[in-house]
Amino acid sequence: MLIINGKFLSTKGTGVSRVAFELLTQLGKHKEELTRLFGAPPIILAPRGAKGMARELPFPLYNRSLLTWQFWEQLELPIRARRGFLLSLCNLSPIVHGRTVTMVHDAQTFSSPQSYDFAFRNFYQLMLPIIGRRSLRILTVSDYSAGQLEHFGIAPRDKIEVIHNGADHSDMAEAAADASARLGLTPRRYVLALASPQVHKNIGVLLRAFADPAMRDLRLVLFGHGHAAAFAEQGYPIPDNAMFCGRIDDATLAGLMQQSLCFAMPSRTEGFGLPPLEAMLRGTPAIIAPCGALPEVCADGALRAGVDRPEEWRAAIRRLADNPEEREKWAAAGLKQARRMSWNAACDRLMISLRQIAAELATRPASSRMALLPSRSA
Repeated sequence: MLIINGKFLSTKGTGVSRVAFELLTQLGKHKEELTRLFGAPPIILAPRGAKGMARELPFPLYNRSLLTWQFWEQLELPIRARRGFLLSLCNLSPIVHGRTVTMVHDAQTFSSPQSYDFAFRNFYQLMLPIIGRRSLRILTVSDYSAGQLEHFGIAPRDKIEVIHNGADHSDMAEAAADASARLGLTPRRYVLALASPQVHKNIGVLLRAFADPAMRDLRLVLFGHGHAAAFAEQGYPIPDNAMFCGRIDDATLAGLMQQSLCFAMPSRTEGFGLPPLEAMLRGTPAIIAPCGALPEVCADGALRAGVDRPEEWRAAIRRLADNPEEREKWAAAGLKQARRMSWNAACDRLMISLRQIAAELATRPASSRMALLPSRSA
């Protein structure tokens, strides 16, 4: 039986949980084949209280448990799934379960440890190499991440398979037409970016770029949990034309993306990099740093600027602001590239891996492929 690790269904929405849910949704289209491959219909195991992301799940959810969070995943899940094949899509999996395929999205706790707190960083640095050894296969989201997982000793390259994310999310929000107006912004006269103080997100280069008087007629709009004080503490100037709008709902974010001049992502490293693709899919140009997986996933559909060169970010932004034809050209190029990244294609690649694993498991005794069916939630 195929068992999906549903711990992500008990968390607030993150980029990693987004990937898991979209892949899970697409796997629902292959229920009959998965049943045939693994000998029983797939199920989802999750800790108590897990209910999903306000969308219908394609497989039965069993969420009665004694434990929660990491204790559930490492101690209870391997017992409840001990005779099944386990698919874990959110970086971690139980280290004592030997029939597991795990998707590890990146190696950033190794490559950018200063971006994470002590406990998180050390937990991942301990667990990922063990998971890499114990899993039958490691999935990841880009060739860049595959190279990083090999470089840091998490798994050998021949054990890693790449499944690029999609950008065409199943719950893609309708853009709020008044998003800019509600924040007092003029459409096409602001640049949108993520307000993350994590070091590898490198938002400081945008703050330095917008501090230049040449940018006074444009605004930098930063959304998310980061606040001005966090960046000031890191020594970055907070220009008057920078706005921190905090956490916003999906419809407002979609509206801001669609009405912005462009989306900027100056990260020093990314395992994949969904936000610029999401903007590109809405017809908004993206500017990226040539780092991590960003050049791989955005390809020729996005402009580039040096990771530590605010003058290059100013030049790229002004190029779009001062030349409407340039903006339209890059909007079209971005849309074309983003449309290549679909969740259906991602699921097709995942199914290839699952078919191969099922063939390998078929050589084992039948009793080892039968799952212990847990008590289902009411």
